[in-house]
Amino acid sequence: MNQVHHIATRLLDFPMEIILDILSHLDVHDLVRARRVCSDIRQAIDSSSELLYSMDLEYFNAIPVPSIPGSDHSIPTLRKSLLQSESAWQKAEYSKRNPIAIPHPPSMHQWSCGVLGFPVESLQQIMFFQPQLADGHSNTINLRQWSCQLDSAAALRLVHYNFSVAEDLVTLVFRAPSGESHAYDVIFRSLSEDKVHHEAAFPSVKALDNEVDLELLDPYTLRSSIFGDYYGVLFRNVNKANGEVADCLQIWNWKSKDTFQCLEVFDPACKTMNFSFLTNERILVVNARELLLYSLVHAPNALQLTAKFSLPALHSPFEYACISFSPIPSHACAHNQMIALSMDISGGSLTKNPCFTSYVERNTLLKLESTYVSCYGKATEDSPDLPWSSWGPDHTRSFEESSFDPCKHSVIGFRTASLVGNQNSKRPLCIRDFNPHRVVDFKAGNGTKRNQRLVEGGEILPNSSLFLEPLGSGLPYLETTTEEKFLSTDMTMEVNRVTLLSFEVMNTIGMPNAGEHSFVKHELLQGFEVLDFE
Repeated sequence: MNQVHHIATRLLDFPMEIILDILSHLDVHDLVRARRVCSDIRQAIDSSSELLYSMDLEYFNAIPVPSIPGSDHSIPTLRKSLLQSESAWQKAEYSKRNPIAIPHPPSMHQWSCGVLGFPVESLQQIMFFQPQLADGHSNTINLRQWSCQLDSAAALRLVHYNFSVAEDLVTLVFRAPSGESHAYDVIFRSLSEDKVHHEAAFPSVKALDNEVDLELLDPYTLRSSIFGDYYGVLFRNVNKANGEVADCLQIWNWKSKDTFQCLEVFDPACKTMNFSFLTNERILVVNARELLLYSLVHAPNALQLTAKFSLPALHSPFEYACISFSPIPSHACAHNQMIALSMDISGGSLTKNPCFTSYVERNTLLKLESTYVSCYGKATEDSPDLPWSSWGPDHTRSFEESSFDPCKHSVIGFRTASLVGNQNSKRPLCIRDFNPHRVVDFKAGNGTKRNQRLVEGGEILPNSSLFLEPLGSGLPYLETTTEEKFLSTDMTMEVNRVTLLSFEVMNTIGMPNAGEHSFVKHELLQGFEVLDFE
């Protein structure tokens, strides 16, 4: 103890500027420990907005909000905004902006960082819409609108698209023209400038250029994902020229002049359903039995299987009909992130397919990779899975939800948001916070408890009897539910905002022709409803 105080005393002999510069080289965990050395060092740390802000970002697992031109970017202001936003989420307090209508009814739409995109066939373009505040002192929002133009010939061949605001990227998948030896052309365009992306190594690449029966391709089975420099597409039920069927995952580094790409072929009997980038180096693939973790760096131009995790087993004759992931934003790659694994179940005498969503931390899956290797060695196609009982119950949290409900499991960091209740009526917004620091402080009596409840242990789910194994209940969380209810067909979540795709049915009396009865005309109006947690 005397030695510790001696070191602290020598440190405090320096001017405060030098002390703070030394402390700035510590990571957040060391800063927390340094505050416990003595009151003088604690006061030095607490006097620095920069050090406190870095500690707050780590505590809340927060992703810094992008700077707005003309706004105050100072550290004290950013820290104040972060603390205000976190308090608003905890209390379910938000500023509600006036709804704004969408000029075209969205179909086949997608979200990215609060931007809504969807193709408009009649206009031969993909439209993008982003609600923005008119100013900081009113409830009015403006609708920023732009498009990606398609020529008439290309529009007819478009089968899939995706986009990323973080990468300023739009990917377009076209069926290759007749007579080509490959199945698809993938185009990389700028989201903001409607031209070839300036960082793309090549304006387009070929997909499935090996022996594929081009006449039997089903474009509606495509799944794609953008993560930083990588773009991947899962082609399901690909018919080969030799009569075999396979699922193919093709990945490109779209910025690389070396045209890095890899193609992984899966046995269709495994029913590969989806994939997601966990990091720039790891990819998660899910089939009807298991989760497969792959590395992008262990082998050149190939995926290397590194771990296998089983899903909870089902009673016969039930089976997983569809499994999907919540997308992980690439700008959040330096932060831990909850992953929502949504599993639809079919079979037997079920009249309605139940859906179960299991949340797991991304870092947990990455740590379980080493657990797998220590148990089974190097992963191969024939090696066993890490049983669900060894990882699932203690590292996941499961919920039963409605299938085909887009207003569920929006995820940012440790926080999730869903509309809960009957889809055909107005529903409250349920906010769940899986942040372990927040849970510990809540149990210790720190922080607000207004409108919040702590959920620990297992909960009985209506259709949990479909499973042979217990579902996950190992992740405690804090839950807040809004008093206000919303009518929405879809939603997305950002760092401090929830955007709802709301709708309203307008009834108008139609004017009949002579001798005819009047009639009521029903019109569905869709628009954005914005909730700011600031």
